[in-house]
Amino acid sequence: MRIIGGDFRGRKLPVILADGLRPTSDRVRETLFNWLQFEIAGARCLDAFAGSGALGLEALSRGAREVVFIDALPQVQQQLQQNLQRLQIGVERATVHCTNSLKWVQNPAPQAFDILFLDPPFHKNLMVETLDALFANGWLSEQSLLYLEQEKSLSWPTLPAGWVCLKEKSTPQVRYGLFAKAE
Repeated sequence: MRIIGGDFRGRKLPVILADGLRPTSDRVRETLFNWLQFEIAGARCLDAFAGSGALGLEALSRGAREVVFIDALPQVQQQLQQNLQRLQIGVERATVHCTNSLKWVQNPAPQAFDILFLDPPFHKNLMVETLDALFANGWLSEQSLLYLEQEKSLSWPTLPAGWVCLKEKSTPQVRYGLFAKAE
């Protein structure tokens, strides 16, 4: 995996091979972070179902204040920790939790995140239930931005009233979009 922009631009980081692990492509990340270019600096981000950590690591490279990575696989947690050490990113800016993302967001949020990256494993039907828990438990505020990545063949899940798709694109396999509460 290669970091596209920011402080760590061009750095290549190892990614483990694990069933269902599908790092967000360079092209998709470049588009997403162009959309977020004015919001990412100083943001507090959640990378749920982190996998390779491509989204959270890119956010840190581009000036995010903090990223919380969540993934259930211990080997993913280890690789993320090693990649954070390679980039010399300390625990004050990044934490990795080895737990089920869906179960984690079913707890009340101590504080809402500014930007949430939600890219659950494909063909597991995790998107809707995870979104319901995020909204029900205070993980999003009225100012939060929500990035969704899912199978291209699926329609966007229904979000609470007032939440709209700001931008969206697709590749041959993936549909991705940025959502926010309408003003």
